[in-house]
Amino acid sequence: MTACLHVAIESIGLIAPGLPDWTQAMAVLRGEAPWQDAPIAIPPPQRLPPAERRRVGTPVKLAMAVAEQAFASASALAADTATVFTSSSGDGDNCHQLSDALTAAEPVLSPTRFTNSVHNVPAGYWSIAVGARAMSTSLCAHDGSFCAGLVEAATLACVDDAPVALVAFEIPYPEPIRASRPIEAACGVAILLWPASRLPAPSALATLSIGARRAPGPDGAPTAAATKMADAGLDALRRTTPAARALPLLAWIARARPGEHGRIVLDAGHGSTLPIEAVR
Repeated sequence: MTACLHVAIESIGLIAPGLPDWTQAMAVLRGEAPWQDAPIAIPPPQRLPPAERRRVGTPVKLAMAVAEQAFASASALAADTATVFTSSSGDGDNCHQLSDALTAAEPVLSPTRFTNSVHNVPAGYWSIAVGARAMSTSLCAHDGSFCAGLVEAATLACVDDAPVALVAFEIPYPEPIRASRPIEAACGVAILLWPASRLPAPSALATLSIGARRAPGPDGAPTAAATKMADAGLDALRRTTPAARALPLLAWIARARPGEHGRIVLDAGHGSTLPIEAVR
């Protein structure tokens, strides 16, 4: 795939270690404040009815929290906006608990845990919380899950000529699954995308031309080197947590000045990259 997708970003939500929300993260991503590794704090999903609020796991809470951030400053209504949810692993805690139960002498599976084991659970709870009727897609593409979600959301925005919310999230697996699939930290990112022609430049955080070339070069090397984070700790987060592959794009948006042009190359996993031309 070599065609470019032209979209504009209206708003962003972010929760990651040392980056508690998009507003506070901007100073860190601009290099004005040091990054300090710290556990994430996820606010409870207040829009959910109490019964559902008690049932949801950490991935749902994280996905809903960053989506809430993105819609808090958006002109689009959450109930009317299509969504793309993407995660490489979904609810690792729930997967661990189900696996544990199946190894018992007399396996007993909680109906709630079984219900919450499907990959589109965050999308379902989001629709309950905001009364959404718009379409929703849930994706998984291993380490390339963020880029796959970004391409899907941008494609939908361009084809349907309407805003689309991208929500990417990860949490680490517990042991022993963690040994086989190490994800080092929890991270959630939400980006509200519009067709570039529909969002005036003053309202956009950035306008993107996404050139979704994903195939590796003839020698197996990526088509272009992925953009790294200047801070070693943030770059480690980028490399070890699939949703954090968004960080170079977010860092560019945070530090770019109005009218500035830039090129960001995101790691799309398995030796492929996703080049993006951006205008602030």
